[in-house]
Amino acid sequence: MPPTVPTRRAVVAFLAAAAVLGTAAVPAVAAAPHGPSAGHAAHSRGGYGDPARLAHQKAVAVAVVKGVFERGNTAVVDRYVRPGYIQHNPTAADGAAGLKALATSIHQQFPDARYDVKRAIAQGDLVLLHSNVVLVPGTKGASVIDIFRFQGGKVAEHWDVVQNVPDTTASGNDMFSTLSSPRVSQPLDHRLTQANQALVTKAFDELMVHKDLTALDRYWDPGYLQHNPQMQSGVPAAKAGLGGYFASVPQLTVTPKRIIAEGDLVAVHSHYVNYPGDRGAAILDLFRVRNGKIVEHWDIIQNVPETSANGNGMF
Repeated sequence: MPPTVPTRRAVVAFLAAAAVLGTAAVPAVAAAPHGPSAGHAAHSRGGYGDPARLAHQKAVAVAVVKGVFERGNTAVVDRYVRPGYIQHNPTAADGAAGLKALATSIHQQFPDARYDVKRAIAQGDLVLLHSNVVLVPGTKGASVIDIFRFQGGKVAEHWDVVQNVPDTTASGNDMFSTLSSPRVSQPLDHRLTQANQALVTKAFDELMVHKDLTALDRYWDPGYLQHNPQMQSGVPAAKAGLGGYFASVPQLTVTPKRIIAEGDLVAVHSHYVNYPGDRGAAILDLFRVRNGKIVEHWDIIQNVPETSANGNGMF
């Protein structure tokens, strides 16, 4: 990784790049779970993992983001990040050295930055954090989902999706709160992890890969709660939004890349391509499953840029 410190513009882009897809964009993806169908190269981490190890990995992930972005603490990188750290954020370079430079730069330019982690889930060697990142106090900041892959107890690889938090939303729901009962942000019902992951995977395969709108009747609660800022809650709004989207981009392909599940929360990281040659968008959907139905949905949408500082791609 080059030793140069990121510019202010790069730092802002790194945290708060707008992710609006335009006229032919995903219409708030109606809480559509994005799981693999046969023949797709989705990468799902099976198994629960040792609870103590998963808890340690979550704690490390939180320590890294808070240390880097809130305190400019380079020691946290030395302690918890592998030297050959692989970066998929398109505005940042590879390596622990680059992450340390970023920590120093952000703290100098935004000394009051806050990385407010709202929820965390872990499965296997992956940890996902859903956070509100605010560089300047008093602003709404960005909704950010980070995925960290661990190796030997340290962070080895990182993907993320970033979207600005808007002033208003179509549903009246913000991008972070938990509204379904019980109103707990962290995962519940760990015995159901495997069943909930299978349900979301199948639901997405039918709805988004095969574009079968009737999947919404089978897998979604009729009054499911929507946190995508452009969508109303409920199945009727999902049918209308997705029906229009599918009609506008008949060559749409959706490729799920990784699925992370813990308890009642299931996250899917996908690549949407509207037509051949389109760079598409990185989308991270987070679903809550209660009593065998999808009841709540959060997501983040970010266009795939033309160039990348690391050459690794976003997926």
